[in-house]
Amino acid sequence: MKPQIFVPALSDAQRQSLHQGLRSADAFTVRRCQILLASAQGHAPAVIARQLGCTARTVRNAIHTFRHEGLDCLHAKSSRPHSARPFLDETYTTALQDLLHPSPRTLDKPTSLWTLDLVAEVCYSRGWTPRPLTGEAIRVALKRLGIRWRRAKHWITSPDPAYTRKKKPVTV
Repeated sequence: MKPQIFVPALSDAQRQSLHQGLRSADAFTVRRCQILLASAQGHAPAVIARQLGCTARTVRNAIHTFRHEGLDCLHAKSSRPHSARPFLDETYTTALQDLLHPSPRTLDKPTSLWTLDLVAEVCYSRGWTPRPLTGEAIRVALKRLGIRWRRAKHWITSPDPAYTRKKKPVTV
């Protein structure tokens, strides 16, 4: 069984801030205030969890965070991992620009137009990324690196030198 954990004695200013937090528009802040005020009244984490419809681990996390951060724990932090770094960083900017300029056919691809998924496939095959990325991840990386991405337009071209003369005029 886990040992009982409670918040330390609250000062009047802390108690007032917690009561104000109960009227917050942010659900995270309201929940934290409910947990901390109930713990200050001497309720055990399991009892608080049952009353609020959450887990006892959530209650213990809130109490531990309050002990370390004080009232700063009432605001949700970023859920992004601290170790997260982009797969394609600034070292690949010129390489990506050089990749996107020529046609994909120069790399023996079956199309003349670059797609984001095709760029992701080539980046993985060249060892620039540790795993295959999605087209959306490539779009975000290109935007972050300042590389403008516009999909090529489709239009009809012909190797015939007299193509434009033979082409029917558009009637309105």
